Amino acid sequence: MQPPLNIKMVGEKVRRLRQGQGFSLEELSTRSDVSRSMLSAVERGEKAPTIVVLGQIATALNTSISRLLDDRPLTIVQRFHEQIVVGEPDTYERRTLSPRIAGVEFEFLRMTIAPSVDAGSYPPHAPGTREFLVVEQGELTLTLDGQEHVLRDGDSIYYDGECAHAYRNDNETPCIFYLVMDIATARR
Repeated sequence: MQPPLNIKMVGEKVRRLRQGQGFSLEELSTRSDVSRSMLSAVERGEKAPTIVVLGQIATALNTSISRLLDDRPLTIVQRFHEQIVVGEPDTYERRTLSPRIAGVEFEFLRMTIAPSVDAGSYPPHAPGTREFLVVEQGELTLTLDGQEHVLRDGDSIYYDGECAHAYRNDNETPCIFYLVMDIATARR
């Protein structure tokens, strides 16, 4: 049996997202094509919106219905065995250290590149994306829009993520680095 919709939680979430994006009730009403009085009642937890109205509100807030209905706690523990790991055996490993959090486009990664491996080139992210990288061990050649940056143990770099970027290890020892990405979305 499905638990009933927590309209108070949905209303609080709508208000938080609306205010976080700097919208007045009137602006959200215009963007969503939902009346100001209905939005106000939803935010106060007085009315349960229909699925259609939820969809209109979610779209206007650049999110999904699922994210509006998600009331998980803000503290999330992600165990080592739960972390997402992708890559090619013996060449490149990308381990996602940060949990997936509703409404947050942020990644904290631990990357390992084996000796003499080119991990490839990646396209630019959306404008406004920010990246911060620090080398823990080894040497990394980071190429940003064709410009190479050689980083060694302890070196760090910040860059706008809206550029083509590539990772390469030209040495005979593994390179381990951490990458933090704050990924811009349409709402920014």
